[in-house]
Amino acid sequence: MKQPVPPADAPPTPPNPASGPAAAPAGGPRARAGANKFPVVALCGSAGSLEAFEEFFGALPERSGLAFVVVTHLGPTPYSQLPQVLQNFTPLPVVEATDGLRVRPNHVYVIPPDADLSLLHGCLFLLRPTQPPGHRLPINFFLESLAKDAGPWAACIIFSGLGADGSAGLKAVMENFGMVVAQDPATAAFDAMPRAALATEFVDFALAPAQMPTELLAYAARLQASGGPGPRLPLTTAAAAAQPAHALQKIFVLIRQRTGHDFSFYKRNTMFRRIERRMNAHQIKEFADYVRYLQHNPAEVEQLFRELLIGVTKFFRDPAAFQSLQAHLQPLVLAKEPRSTVRVWAPGCSTGEEVYSLAMLLLECLDAVGHSRGLKLQLFATDIAPDAIDFARAGRYPATIAADVPPERLARFFNLEDGHYQIRKEVRDTVVFALHDVNKDAPFTKLDLLCCRNLLIYLSAELQRNLLPVFHYALRPGGILFLGPSENLTGFQDLFQPLDGKWKISRRLETTALPTRLLNFPFSLSPRPPAAAHPATMPSAAAAARPGGPFAALVQKNLLTAYTPPAVVITPKGEILYVNGRTGKYLEPAPGVGTLNLFEMARDELRVELSGAVHQALQTQKDVTVARARVATATGPQLVRLSVRHLEGPEALAGLLLVAFEDQPTPRRGRRAKGEGPDEGPAAAASRDAAAALDQELQYTKRRLQTTVEEMESSLEELKSANEELQSANEELQSTNEEAMTNKEEMQSLNEELMTLNMQYLAKTEEFSQTASDMKNLLDATEIAIIFLDNNLTIKRFTPHVRDIINLLPSDVGRPLAHFASNLRYEHLLRDAQQVLDRLTSVEANIQTTGGAWYTMRILPYRSIDNYINGAVLTFTDVTALKQLEAQLQETARFADSLQEAVPQPSVVLDAQLCVRLANNAFAEAFGLVAADVRGQPLAALSGGAWNQPALRAQLAQLLDLAHPHDQFDGLALTANFAGLGPRRVVLYGRRLLRQGQPTGQVLLGVEVPSPPA
Repeated sequence: MKQPVPPADAPPTPPNPASGPAAAPAGGPRARAGANKFPVVALCGSAGSLEAFEEFFGALPERSGLAFVVVTHLGPTPYSQLPQVLQNFTPLPVVEATDGLRVRPNHVYVIPPDADLSLLHGCLFLLRPTQPPGHRLPINFFLESLAKDAGPWAACIIFSGLGADGSAGLKAVMENFGMVVAQDPATAAFDAMPRAALATEFVDFALAPAQMPTELLAYAARLQASGGPGPRLPLTTAAAAAQPAHALQKIFVLIRQRTGHDFSFYKRNTMFRRIERRMNAHQIKEFADYVRYLQHNPAEVEQLFRELLIGVTKFFRDPAAFQSLQAHLQPLVLAKEPRSTVRVWAPGCSTGEEVYSLAMLLLECLDAVGHSRGLKLQLFATDIAPDAIDFARAGRYPATIAADVPPERLARFFNLEDGHYQIRKEVRDTVVFALHDVNKDAPFTKLDLLCCRNLLIYLSAELQRNLLPVFHYALRPGGILFLGPSENLTGFQDLFQPLDGKWKISRRLETTALPTRLLNFPFSLSPRPPAAAHPATMPSAAAAARPGGPFAALVQKNLLTAYTPPAVVITPKGEILYVNGRTGKYLEPAPGVGTLNLFEMARDELRVELSGAVHQALQTQKDVTVARARVATATGPQLVRLSVRHLEGPEALAGLLLVAFEDQPTPRRGRRAKGEGPDEGPAAAASRDAAAALDQELQYTKRRLQTTVEEMESSLEELKSANEELQSANEELQSTNEEAMTNKEEMQSLNEELMTLNMQYLAKTEEFSQTASDMKNLLDATEIAIIFLDNNLTIKRFTPHVRDIINLLPSDVGRPLAHFASNLRYEHLLRDAQQVLDRLTSVEANIQTTGGAWYTMRILPYRSIDNYINGAVLTFTDVTALKQLEAQLQETARFADSLQEAVPQPSVVLDAQLCVRLANNAFAEAFGLVAADVRGQPLAALSGGAWNQPALRAQLAQLLDLAHPHDQFDGLALTANFAGLGPRRVVLYGRRLLRQGQPTGQVLLGVEVPSPPA
């Protein structure tokens, strides 16, 4: 899912809304101080935030009861003017934070320069920054400590600023049920920080600074009225207290209908507090109203679903935990067989930071053991949030992760692109991302490492008990389980051996109890065993496990309703489950190995009667009574009435029998012999003789019965032996059935894994298809002819415009380029391509076709993403228009030169530095110069400096000055001493040269040389 990934310290446990008033939320001593609780508001900003602070404090009442901590980006200067500036905005006391300063309401505290600020037990503490100035994130640092210390009494506001500082810290505030506000980007001078905060989708309000105090005060009022966040219930009736619980179930139903995911196994208190945040955002006070709101707004169901799956995670979270994990992974990787695969599963991966951290860790382990063994990595990262999976699969993270990832790992595993860090391909290729719900989908199996950190603490105890055997089943023998610091293995010590108690790293243990637990896996498709087996087939081991606790109470209750004599409760096989009263007169321990079987413990005189009565009761399914059974006692024979009754009532007693022993009055003989009566008469003697005869007949019958009993015992032994064989066969069948079920679960897990891989491949196929489409459209739009060749100069791909140069068809892909003739007036195309492959240097040339078109040809090595040379790329850019323009310009220049030469009057063209660009022959002849030599020379240097005249320079400067309105001058007379010619008088005129009505930065200087007087 984006299965919830909470911070390392578990969030405070909220009160049960259905059970009465809430307890105070967890936090520091200040948060537990009862009436002293008050919200602490972090005001976070950077560039452009001062104006926002002024508007915020201007709308804030003087006695709000809130404490404010201002955290901004300050340079490493020894002194800050920010407290004095803020003091001008508010009447509240504004002070700079110092170590141990206790936070009090109606005060403003400002972070000092070059320091990281934290909050512990309501006091501020300063830390020296460990990151360089360009990588520091003081806002994230403070918000994380604020969230842990103040819990639901924390609030943060993200004001104007550059970068994304604060977007990670606000998640911690939201995770601990605090309030999150961002400045409306439309009102921010720099909207980067507010937009980064809003992109997390965990912002309660996006407001202008002047509107924020109203929402803060309303939130504080709700906290003070209820003692903390969370829905408050009336305590009038039990029905009223149960209403939110019913509403919660309805919300779960709506979420399941919309998303297919069931949150009923998550801890209810946490769910209540997350839902209450959404209710506050919409100003909804009653749960029933929010249920109706969800019914009419499916988008709110989606938003609630995302908010229930808060992904507060980061790279190498708890660095000490990852160091410990690496120490335990190293020998595990070293023990792997060569060319085998290290398999890892990270359920609840959120946005992927943790699974990529594992991938980097394992790649370092592979480096340590050496790559010669050919070990491979395969990491499965799953979640129920599609948006989180897409984000993680892209592997593109903001630059703020530099605070969490060491520089050496940044350099090796990341590429910096456009202000973001991109996970390198070698890391992304080891991870497979997929949608997966641990509550209902089969697990990945044969794992060496299973990392499930801070997910179990959000699940109910019942679901945790189901998942831990699943994790044991998914791991290989000796595999490692990596949990969060707030999670434990209570009740499952027989499945895992702790390796690091602090960071919850454990090793899988072998156990014989697991196959039975497989039946209770949440993903199992096999039917669950029935609650009560048929009486004739109930296994003795299961029956023997019943006594104790509620079972004994049920038996006693059943006995008290109908019996008071000694009795025993047995299974159909005679195993004694419960004994009531003194039964020593009727039962005695059997010789040999101890047993609790009624038929073996019964005294000899009762064994036949008991066996027959129980057998008859089972056959007829009716109660049976033996009226005059006899048992020998120390005082003589005793008549006993045996009763066998089927127990009725609760399911736990189904199929059991109750055997009761009741003593009956027994006639005594020998009263006369003891002098206890008168002498016998004839009738008495006759009666005695008849009794003796009857006694002899009874003895004979008993001997016959004894023989019959012995025969029956022999048959019973045979039946018992056969039963033992049948039971052994049954156990083997059960073992085979369990193995089949295990294989079925493994096949289901493999099927789940194949489906996951298929989803990954489909996603990559879509990505590659989109990339190919983008590339095709890009190449078509550029109208550049491109040919892709492999290392053998065989055509791999080409664009349609190549056909203007080489007549290629789609079927020509795979054929050598040498097989085709081009219409280029160039014979060294193949030679240049081979040279590029041999020397890995580019070749560029301008080439003309036989049709007169011109192309700029470039041949470059084809480099893969991994910087391998896989051929060459030939590009042909059409420059025919440029060539034609170049020819036109050359023709124009030649025409201008000829026109200049045709003018008989001396003239010269000067550039902006008054250097000669062009001088005609008339000018050269008039002043004894060579036209070709004067080009590029300063005008002031010609003719021995005769042209270096201040008046001339001033006129030319005005022509070159674009701000000057005049673009010409005429009749400038000068007299100068020209070298080789002597003193001469010249008359000059100047013109500003234009192109398409715009100045060119050049001027034309014309010279008139008056004829000397006659």
